[in-house]
Amino acid sequence: MLQTPYYLIDKSKLLPNMEKIASLREASGAKSLLALKCFASWSVFDFMAEYMDGTTSSSLYEVKLGYEKFGGETHAYSVAYADHEIGEVLENCDKILFNTIGQLNRFEGASRGKTRGLRVNPGVSTSEFDLADPARPFSRLGEHDPKDIEKVTDQISGFMFHCNCENEDFDRFDAMLGTIEQRFGHLIRQMEWISLGGGIHFTGKDYPLDRLAERLKRFSGENGVQVYLEPGEAAITKAATLEVTVLDTLNNGKDLAIVDSSIEAHMLDLLIYRETAKIAPNKGPHEWMVCGKSCLAGDIFGEFRFAEPLKPGDRLSFQDAAGYTMVKKNWFNGVRMPAIAVKELDGSERLVRDFGYDDFVAALS
Repeated sequence: MLQTPYYLIDKSKLLPNMEKIASLREASGAKSLLALKCFASWSVFDFMAEYMDGTTSSSLYEVKLGYEKFGGETHAYSVAYADHEIGEVLENCDKILFNTIGQLNRFEGASRGKTRGLRVNPGVSTSEFDLADPARPFSRLGEHDPKDIEKVTDQISGFMFHCNCENEDFDRFDAMLGTIEQRFGHLIRQMEWISLGGGIHFTGKDYPLDRLAERLKRFSGENGVQVYLEPGEAAITKAATLEVTVLDTLNNGKDLAIVDSSIEAHMLDLLIYRETAKIAPNKGPHEWMVCGKSCLAGDIFGEFRFAEPLKPGDRLSFQDAAGYTMVKKNWFNGVRMPAIAVKELDGSERLVRDFGYDDFVAALS
């Protein structure tokens, strides 16, 4: 048995997401690119590449990772490129998307001959958190004025609209796409391709894939463009767990269990958005608060129910631990970083990466 803590990527849980992505591609004609900002564990890229068309990125390092490890189409995007990195970005991508007209003009000469696009901010989004809302006041994410955009359409062949966030509601997506068409349709019809970004939870339970496929196909046909989607969470929902072990227990008004992991270091996204980790089945007469081992007072995974009282040595599995975990893990408090393991379709498990003291030292100076 592997030493905890470790992330366990389960291909049998990843497969249904991949099959839905492939089915949507077949029915709609839309291509799907893995958003590496959410999930970049390249040990399963060969498996995912059988169902997806490539990757999209947010930085030079993600561009290179997608190009070298995933293959297919490699789309480069960054909120801002630096002079010293633009050459390497261009060497490792098929398409480059600029966040602003200023960046497009700045690197027009360097990027000439490369397929280019521009991020457009439609001024609406489905985000419930100001921190993650691309349409928040004074947003730096994309150009918003159709008149300004029209002046540079001869330099680009595509747009990227990324305004969905954990959107499980097809009707809401449909309405937002209608808003985009109404405001930017005359510009869209001058383009060859359009990325609608990520955040559309079309692999979720009971999502109307057939309606989404029809809408995407209609959007593509009416505007004469190739559509791209950039699934992150949708590609890896429920595909991994974080495996931990109880180290100690105590009672301070509530039953508390301390595990060999840390939400601050290993599931940071949950802490940022004040969400609770998931444990299944989360049933039973015994309620316990499960806590991390860092010195942060609020290092708490959540409160869960168990069939029996917890004790040192018990193994726990935090569910749905693929997205925004491994890409955000850190060395806070020097807490041992979780290893990464893969569970194959035949049920066998293999360790693909371990982290130790030398990695901790190498991350510092």
